[in-house]
Amino acid sequence: MHLELITIIVQEYDSAIEFFVERLGFNLIEDSPSLTNDGRPKRWVVVRPPSATTGILLAQADGDIQRGAIGDQVAGRVGFFLRVADFAAAYRRMVCAGVTFVTHPRTEPYGQVAVFLDISGNRWDLLGPPEPAVV
Repeated sequence: MHLELITIIVQEYDSAIEFFVERLGFNLIEDSPSLTNDGRPKRWVVVRPPSATTGILLAQADGDIQRGAIGDQVAGRVGFFLRVADFAAAYRRMVCAGVTFVTHPRTEPYGQVAVFLDISGNRWDLLGPPEPAVV
């Protein structure tokens, strides 16, 4: 058993794809025409970090309730966690790509961390390995 997809509600498909693919370095796995439950056209858009098995379904908001959840899917908490092998390189690349960080990098017992916002305003942790102990 594994978690295949999670959904992030976005304002618009193309800008969300650009953010996740160009700024974060995810792969675009699928962008296919689809239909809502009541037969209206939509797209099925899935992005995924390289080498990951769990993807993100980018779902364009449909209606006022969904539009109200954009950027607040987890009530202002960090709700998504992106682990990288080289924290410093990933942080620099993301800053250069225009990703907004709301905290400075810091070291915690579980590793290096900095909080950033996705295109919708959801909070993510960028996580790296713990820094080596100085002997």
